[in-house]
Amino acid sequence: MKLWTGRFSKEADKKTNDFNSSIATDSRMYKEDIEGSIAHATMLGLQGIISSEDCEKIIEGLKQILSDINEGKLTIDPDAEDIHTFIESTLTQRIGDAGKRLHTARSRNDQVATDVRLYLRTLCEKTDAQLNELTEVLKTSALKYAETVMPGYTHLQRAQPITFGHHLLAYYEMFKRDIERLSDAKKRMNVSPLGSGALAGTTYNIDREKTAELLGFDSACLNSLDGVSDRDFCIELASVLSIIMVHLSRFSEEIILWCSWEFKFIELDDAFSTGSSIMPQKKNPDIAELVRGKSGRVFGDLMTLLTVMKGLPIAYNKDMQEDKDAIFDAFDTVNMCLTAFIPMIETMTVIPENMRKAAAGGFINATDCADYLVKKGLPFRDAYKATGQLVALCIDKKLTLEELPIEEYKTVCDLFDTDVYDAISLETCVSQRLSMGGPAPENVKRSAK
Repeated sequence: MKLWTGRFSKEADKKTNDFNSSIATDSRMYKEDIEGSIAHATMLGLQGIISSEDCEKIIEGLKQILSDINEGKLTIDPDAEDIHTFIESTLTQRIGDAGKRLHTARSRNDQVATDVRLYLRTLCEKTDAQLNELTEVLKTSALKYAETVMPGYTHLQRAQPITFGHHLLAYYEMFKRDIERLSDAKKRMNVSPLGSGALAGTTYNIDREKTAELLGFDSACLNSLDGVSDRDFCIELASVLSIIMVHLSRFSEEIILWCSWEFKFIELDDAFSTGSSIMPQKKNPDIAELVRGKSGRVFGDLMTLLTVMKGLPIAYNKDMQEDKDAIFDAFDTVNMCLTAFIPMIETMTVIPENMRKAAAGGFINATDCADYLVKKGLPFRDAYKATGQLVALCIDKKLTLEELPIEEYKTVCDLFDTDVYDAISLETCVSQRLSMGGPAPENVKRSAK
């Protein structure tokens, strides 16, 4: 039976019921709906709004419903309008008139707003745990490869020497900020709307601070209109999740490049790769490619929420039923990606010799060559020009800077001496980059601890 039948003289068309129903999505919030109802009933009893006897019946009835759903003794009716209707109807069937008193001083508007916040709080904790696991994996790998020289890139062109550990720590910093963003969004979300009613509160002497406390909220919202119409927290969380997916997608792109034969910096474990139906030699980075692809899905969820909310007058509108599909899907997608991504990173094989070989080409020590001249007293712009001439000379002679004879160096600038070879060695180039945040191995080891 619908909770709103009194005003209507005929049943809604089945097509209307099917279109209006949200049970397929909000049934996953059954635990939170029951927790919110127990808190609400407890408060009603404490305030004397319902009798202590009815309060006890309601609470015991709700606990039994929760237990029965968890144990598979009670199946959620897929034809119910929503999870709130199903639980209240089931409660009333079991305990009689006492169940009809549960909804006193409450609307489905503040009820669903409370359920969503409680449920998303749990999802935040799961995502936070996964991100922390990923950052630990990155720190462990960064420490292991703190001295593994590789080329750093700009414009996907070899630029300057760094270490693989330093590269991994760049992603560690990104995901660490994601953890902070998630925590900040969770704080702003952790405010109770329960007691806001449909939009204008209630004439009953309710205690909103008590229900907020019982449900673990930091406080209760200060405006009843805002309490039922706010979905900022969904938008903010979807934004955080989108940024996480940007970072996962960028990392995936590099994994895809690194495990190609053109780079061959890493090899993915067989357990996290796939093959081809026709080409027997293929080993494809499908997990990384799927993560990269699924980023668009999460971005779409964010856009859905922004679009749904942008034109809505205060307070509740049925459009807001669409919030749960979008934000739940965003969390589900991120969690699924992290579940596969973390062990993929943890089990990949790094090939240091290929990284070192790539770093030896491309003149990525040219800046260090220029700095060598600067330290000898030459202005940087003159040193830059002289080094550019050397690079051109090396290209013409098909040599590297390390292979170019000292006599050739001196034809460009007489400040060069044999100590230049030590100054431009890749190990020196990396180890001397001790500036804060630089790729020197000791910096990497300190940051990875």
